Amino acid sequence: MRQTLTRNSVLLSLGLAIAACSSTAPTAVTTETPQHASEFATVVTPPVHQATQSADAITLEQIMADPKWLGRQPQDAGWAIDGSMVYSRQQETTQLYDLYRIDANGQSVKVPASQLHLYTADEKVTSPNGLYTAWQYEDSVFVKMPDGQVVRLTYGQSLRNIGFLTDNRLMARQDDSFIAIDLTTGQQEQLLSWKFAEAPVANKPPKDFIAAEQQSLIKYIQVQRKNRADRFNQQQMMRENSPAVVAAPVYFDSKERLVAAELSPSGQHAIIVTTKQGSYRDSTDIMPHYIQEDGRIAAIDVRQRVADAKPVSQTTWLIDLATGTKHELSYVGLPGYNDDVLAEVKRENAEARGEDYTVNRLPRAIGLLNSWSRSGPSIRWHEDGTQVALMLEAWDNKDSWIVTVDMQNKKLVNQHRQHDDAWINYRFNQFGWLHDSHTLYYLSEASGYSHLYVQQPGKENRALTSGQFVTGELTLTADDQYFYYKANKKHPGIYEIYRVNVASGESEMLTDLNGMTDYALSPDEQTLLLTHSTVTRPDELYSLPVGSSTPTQLTHTISDAFLAKPWVAPQVVAIPSSHTQEPIYARVYLPEGYTEGEPRRAVVFNHGAGYLQNSHLGWSGYFREFMFHSLLVKQGYVVLDMDYRASAGYGRDWRTAIYRQMGTPELEDLRDGVNWLVENANVDRNRIGTYGGSYGGFLTFMAMFNAPDLFQAGAALRPVSDWAHYNTGYTANILNTPDIDPIAYRKSSPIYYAEGLQNPLLINAPMVDNNVFFVDVVRLVQRLIELEKTDFETAIYPVEPHGFVQPSSWLDEYRRIFQLFEDNL
Repeated sequence: MRQTLTRNSVLLSLGLAIAACSSTAPTAVTTETPQHASEFATVVTPPVHQATQSADAITLEQIMADPKWLGRQPQDAGWAIDGSMVYSRQQETTQLYDLYRIDANGQSVKVPASQLHLYTADEKVTSPNGLYTAWQYEDSVFVKMPDGQVVRLTYGQSLRNIGFLTDNRLMARQDDSFIAIDLTTGQQEQLLSWKFAEAPVANKPPKDFIAAEQQSLIKYIQVQRKNRADRFNQQQMMRENSPAVVAAPVYFDSKERLVAAELSPSGQHAIIVTTKQGSYRDSTDIMPHYIQEDGRIAAIDVRQRVADAKPVSQTTWLIDLATGTKHELSYVGLPGYNDDVLAEVKRENAEARGEDYTVNRLPRAIGLLNSWSRSGPSIRWHEDGTQVALMLEAWDNKDSWIVTVDMQNKKLVNQHRQHDDAWINYRFNQFGWLHDSHTLYYLSEASGYSHLYVQQPGKENRALTSGQFVTGELTLTADDQYFYYKANKKHPGIYEIYRVNVASGESEMLTDLNGMTDYALSPDEQTLLLTHSTVTRPDELYSLPVGSSTPTQLTHTISDAFLAKPWVAPQVVAIPSSHTQEPIYARVYLPEGYTEGEPRRAVVFNHGAGYLQNSHLGWSGYFREFMFHSLLVKQGYVVLDMDYRASAGYGRDWRTAIYRQMGTPELEDLRDGVNWLVENANVDRNRIGTYGGSYGGFLTFMAMFNAPDLFQAGAALRPVSDWAHYNTGYTANILNTPDIDPIAYRKSSPIYYAEGLQNPLLINAPMVDNNVFFVDVVRLVQRLIELEKTDFETAIYPVEPHGFVQPSSWLDEYRRIFQLFEDNL
C-alpha cells in the first residue's frame, strides 16, 4: 500500500478497530476521516484508550521503573517438543525467566525445572523416517523413541549441530569432530575429525647439508628412521583396515582457525571453512569499568574499531570422508570475484590527495556470509546429502553469492549473484532447499525489496512474492506446498502473516490483525501461534487454526496499572518528502485541542540503529520513549518520531540512501518533518527540540551541528561522534573503511562539525558501553572545549552499558532530557 503523495493528495485515515487497551481479539481495519486530517498526509490512527485518567497521571518515576510493572509480557513463543504452545515470562521479583505451556483448556501452566527438558530445546531434529525426535538442552541430548519414551542420550558432553543422517543415525559435532550414534544399538562412530597442525610424517626430510650427511653416514640414525617408518606405516594400515582404530584427522594449516563445519546427511562429504587466526571480530581493545566489588578498575576486552580492520578472506574445503582428503573450492569462477568494485571511491579519494588511481583486479576477500540477524549456518545441505548450497559474501560488502558444489569436478557453481553498489543487506538472507526436490529457495533484494524466489540449479529463478513490501520469516511446509511468511503488504507499518503456494505463486493473507504480528507454525502445520501488539498495547499471544479468520487470545498479561494510564496513541502519517517520491512515514503524538491557541512546543525523536523501523502500528522496542512521549503530550508538546531514510521496512533505496553520507539524507528528512509540524500541527518553529540514542544520538549531533536553525535544544544519548571508532560489521557496509574512503568518514562523523553548535546540547554517556565506546563522548567533549563552546552539558553513567539497565539511570537520564526541553522550549 505504498503511495507516492503530492501536495494535493487525498486524505486516507485507517482507524484500527483493535481497542487500544481492550482484551478482545483483533479485527480488521475500518476507514474514517479524522477532524484534524491534513491534505498533506496519509494517517493511520489507532483509537485512544478510554480509561479513567484523573487518578493515574503519567510520571517519569513510573515510566522509568523496572518494566515488569507493564505486566511481564510473553517472550520467545513457540512450540514444545510435545507440540504444545510455550513461552517465557520474567519472574516478578527477579530478572530470571520461567517457561509456561498452554494446556488443552487454554490456560498457562508454569513448567517446573525438573520438566524443562521435555518442553524446550536449543536444537531439535526429527529423523528421516519420523520415528525419532532428538533435541539438545543445556548439557544433555534427549531422544524421544518410537514408543514415546524420552531417553537422555548424553549428559555433560559438548554436542552441538545435531542432525540425522539419511540412515536415521543421529549425528552431532563434538569438539573438532563429527560423530554418529545408532539409536537402536547405542553404537557410536566418529565420522570425521580435523586438526589445525602439521600432518604427521614418519620422518622429516633433512633440513640442511649437515643433517643430510648425518643420515647417510651414521647407521644408528638410519635404524632409528626405519623403526619410526615401520611404526608409522603400521598405524596407517590400522587406520585404513581395522574397525578398532579411528580414521586419521584432516589436517589444516596451524595458522588457520575454524569458521564453520557442516556434515552431509549422507555421511559422504563435509564442508569446512577456515580463515587465518585473528579477524575483525576479535577483541583488540579495552574498556575500563570503574565500579567493581574490589574497588579497583577492571579492563574489559572489547571489539576492534573499523579503522583497524583489515580484509578477511576465508577458504572453503570439500572433504571426502571415504578417502579423508580435502579439496579447496576456489572462488575464481564466481562472477565479479576480482572486480574492483570500489574503483570510483578510491579514485575520488586519490584525487583529493592529488594522486592518480589505477584499477586493481586482484581477487577480493570472500567468505561465508555472516549475519547476526539470520539464524542457521550459511552452508545448507539438502536432506538427501547429495547437494549443498553456500551463501558467500565479499568482504567489501558489495556482493553476495548463492553457490552449489559440483562434487565430481570439485568446484563452486554460482546460482544467484546479488550486487549492490552501496551494500548487501545483512537481513533477508534466508535460503535452503525444498524437501523433496533439488530446488533452492532464497530471499533476495534484487528487485529493490526483499522477496522470495525458488530456483533449480542452473536454471532461471522464479519469484513467489513481488511488490513494494518486504518479505521475511520463511517457514516451508513438509510437503513443499506452501511457504509461510511475514510481510507489510497493507501498509509499511502493518505486518501480517501470509502463505504462498509454491506451484502457483498465489499468496493468501492468513491474519488481518493490524499492528505487528509474528508467528510460529505448529509441527503438524495446523495452527499458527501468533505474537501480536498494537501501538498502545504490548505483545500478547493468540492461536489461529490455519484456514480460520478468528484468532483466540491466549494470554492477558498487561497490568491494570499500565491500562489505567492515559497513554496517547500516535497517528502514523506519511509526510511528503522534498527529496524522494516516497513519503517519510512518522508517528505523531498530538495533544487535545492542539489546533487551538498559541503555536505549540514540539519534540522530534530520532530512533536508533539507523536500519530500524519505529513508525509502525505495533508495540515499539522504544516503549519507554512511547510513554515519555505521552507525558510530553500531556504537558502540551507535539511529538514526532520519523522513519527517516536509512530506516527498515521501506526497501533497498530507502536503506542505502545514506551510503557514504550518513546524516545527510536523514537531516533533510528531519527538516521536512519540522516543516510538516509547523504547517499541520500548529507548532512554533522556534520551539522545537530533538533527542535520540545511539544512531539517534549521532543524528542529534548532526542536526545540532549542521542545522542549528532546526532545533533549539537537543539531547544525544550513547551517541556516535566518529564512525572510525565504531565496529566493522555495521560501519564498513555504509562508509567502506577509513583507509579506503576517508572522505565518507569525514562527511559522516559529527566530530568534524562540532564548531556548528549554537544551541543547548545535553550529552548522556554510559561508561561501560561496548557498542558505542565512551571515548566517542570523551573526544567530542574535548573538541567542544577546544572550540570554546559553552552551551553543552555531559552526564555520565558509570555502570551502564549501551542499553541502560538500572531504573535509577533511566530516571536520571530522562529527567535531564525533560528539563532540557522545559528550560529551552
